[in-house]
Amino acid sequence: MSTTEDGPGLPEDHGTKSADGDGAATADGDGAGTADGGGAAGDGGGRRSGAAWRRGALAVAVAVLLIGGGAFLHSAHQLRSTPSARNQALTDTEATTRVGGDVAEGLARIFSYAPAGADAAERSARTVLAGRAARQYEDLFAQVRASLAEQRITLTTQAVRTGVMELDGDSARLLVFLDQTSRRGKAAATSAAAQLTVTAKFQGDRWLIVDIKAR
Repeated sequence: MSTTEDGPGLPEDHGTKSADGDGAATADGDGAGTADGGGAAGDGGGRRSGAAWRRGALAVAVAVLLIGGGAFLHSAHQLRSTPSARNQALTDTEATTRVGGDVAEGLARIFSYAPAGADAAERSARTVLAGRAARQYEDLFAQVRASLAEQRITLTTQAVRTGVMELDGDSARLLVFLDQTSRRGKAAATSAAAQLTVTAKFQGDRWLIVDIKAR
């Protein structure tokens, strides 16, 4: 502020120095000294302040990098140690394709039957089902089998979309969307969609369906 106010008066002060003698000298000395001293102090203070600010900014930047690096390493460790990191469905394309294909094929076989093909459906079930799913199918097919020949029911099933949600070693859980077309006698065919959650286990040389739940 003092530099701004004194600035315009400097030419006049220098011009009156010889006439005013001591007074001018005193005025010039005091005024100039005050202005110059203040400017020097201001510059010095500004430089020190700037240097201090830069040192502070550098310290903050280093701290941020260290903290950020630590956070990144921590997150990476968490990612490696969480169940999602062990989910082969996210990393093993070949195994994911294999389990999806086996399950889709198995569902199409066991849920496709005709009046004269009940035995074939049951044989298929013995090759693609195990555990709880095998028992579920036996109970279901026992009810269906009686009406197959009597009502001449034909059912065709196709897995239109299969998603492997979890794959860990020899165990997998899948979400399967089915399209089913049924016909009773000579009536017009009707279509319906089904959505299943399937649990599969790798046994022998293929994936077997061990549990089926309708969604």
